[in-house]
Amino acid sequence: MKMKGKKFTDKQVAELNFIESLPEDQINVKEIPEMSDWSGARRGLFYKPIKQQITLRLDSDIIHWFKAQMKDGRGYQTEINRALRNHISRQVNE
Repeated sequence: MKMKGKKFTDKQVAELNFIESLPEDQINVKEIPEMSDWSGARRGLFYKPIKQQITLRLDSDIIHWFKAQMKDGRGYQTEINRALRNHISRQVNE
C-alpha cells in the first residue's frame, strides 16, 4: 500500500489488510449512502500524471490562439496538453 503524508498505525494497516482480503460479498456497505447525484463531481481530481518539462517549438499563431482562449492568457499550456491528449485518444480509438 503506497501513500503520501500521514502514516497509518499498525492497527489501521491490519484492518485495511483484513478488509482487502475479504471477498466483496462479505464487506458490509449498508451504512454507506448510495451516491445518486453526481452533478458536483469533478473528473480527474485525484489523478495527477507526472509532468515532464521540455522545450517545444510551436508556431506563434498556435500559441497566440491558445492564449487568446484563456482568461488572462493563463492555463494555455494545460489547454495545449488537453488538445494533444484528445488527439492521441482519437488516434488510439480509430
